[in-house]
Amino acid sequence: MTSTTTLPMALPVEHRDRLMGLAHEVSFDAGERLFDEGRHADRFWIIRTGTVLLDMQVPGRRAAVIESLSHGELLGWSWHFAPYCWQLGAEALSPVRAWEFDAEAVRAMCARDPGFGRAVATWVGRVVAHRLQASRIRLLDLYAPYGSGSRG
Repeated sequence: MTSTTTLPMALPVEHRDRLMGLAHEVSFDAGERLFDEGRHADRFWIIRTGTVLLDMQVPGRRAAVIESLSHGELLGWSWHFAPYCWQLGAEALSPVRAWEFDAEAVRAMCARDPGFGRAVATWVGRVVAHRLQASRIRLLDLYAPYGSGSRG
């Protein structure tokens, strides 16, 4: 993921500090599912250590791994957009330590402070755009006839 989507580069210091005031530390074992596509999205994480795989359900096939996430990256964006349902699934590839955030508390903070809300929305929007492109490329790599996709 590009540096503009990782937390240190995505939010100005004052907004990052406010967001981190809502964080609490969590950990996940390797192989643990963090969330499943279609379920309610009520939290999100910023990965501290370890690797998380994002996957997408493909009818009639195994879930397709779309991307791997690691240090400093936002895990979960579906909490930001109604109806707040996960658009992808996630599983810990290795032991993971992360900061966890309550989505409702962050949305409330965004509503109270438009500058903070705009910064968070811009950050989440960059992440969504990146993940959409990664999903497109990965699905073309996996399922499209040879030569039907373009990587450039």
